[in-house]
Amino acid sequence: MKRILITGADSYIGTSFEKWVTEPRFEGQYLVDTVDMRGEAWRQTDFSGYDTVFHVAGIAHADIGKVTEEQKALYYRVNCDLAVETAKKAKKSGVRQFIYMSSIIVYGEGTSVRKKRVITRETKPSPSNFYGDSKWKAEQKLAPLSDEKKGGFRVAILRPPMIYGEGCRGNYQKLRRFALRVPVFPDFPNERSMLYIGNLCEFVRKLIELGEGGLYFPQNREYVKTAEMVRIIAQIHDKRIYLIKCFNPVLYFFSKNDGRVGRMVNKAFGNLVYDKMLSDDEKRIGDYQINSLKHSLGLTEK
Repeated sequence: MKRILITGADSYIGTSFEKWVTEPRFEGQYLVDTVDMRGEAWRQTDFSGYDTVFHVAGIAHADIGKVTEEQKALYYRVNCDLAVETAKKAKKSGVRQFIYMSSIIVYGEGTSVRKKRVITRETKPSPSNFYGDSKWKAEQKLAPLSDEKKGGFRVAILRPPMIYGEGCRGNYQKLRRFALRVPVFPDFPNERSMLYIGNLCEFVRKLIELGEGGLYFPQNREYVKTAEMVRIIAQIHDKRIYLIKCFNPVLYFFSKNDGRVGRMVNKAFGNLVYDKMLSDDEKRIGDYQINSLKHSLGLTEK
């Protein structure tokens, strides 16, 4: 039986993972505990006896234009300093594996409707804001803690793209509102890497079974076209939505704007994908992409 400690209570990823591995099909295979990382009490938690610490505590993205310097500093304390302190405690306690949830955000937020951006293993991180920088700085401090000798401490860093699933927040909910409220939507030919929460949970489960460290880029098997995602969501709810191309020249025009409108267009219809070779490199993990886009959206919207 694998003993897993999730550091970060009430997080979307942490609670989803605990629910995943405690399903009847995995009965007797995993023992999962969770510790709240807010305050000082967590430091008294005994980490010894756990095989893996899955660190999900962190501050998610915010409107970068409405954050004070004090709030920015908090991002670094939580997303970076807390993660490093937790990993050091895990290593000292004899834990074999530490998994850190980073993000595709370490590559910056730059997306464009006019150019396909493909991230490969050779692409260098280039954070464009304090949120991405706090994740990147944590990665740089965590990686050296890994011990490559047999039976040594392993640090696994995950850089997932946008995560969606039942109960999720963020950009998915904005797309969902469009799907359920508007009769027409731009049929724009973009591509995005995304990751269904169930696929992520299966990836983490298999990674724990292997007990390995390293850098990972989990994603769905298919790239996502924004218009197709909106169409499927509408269809699930018996709504008819028409995808039309006549808006595309307008989107191209506004995408050139450096202001808020341009950022919104590029964020919604821009291109940002992980090279699928990165997923091929992770074949040793096993098949974790068990839910297709259509099936995963059905589960999300049920």
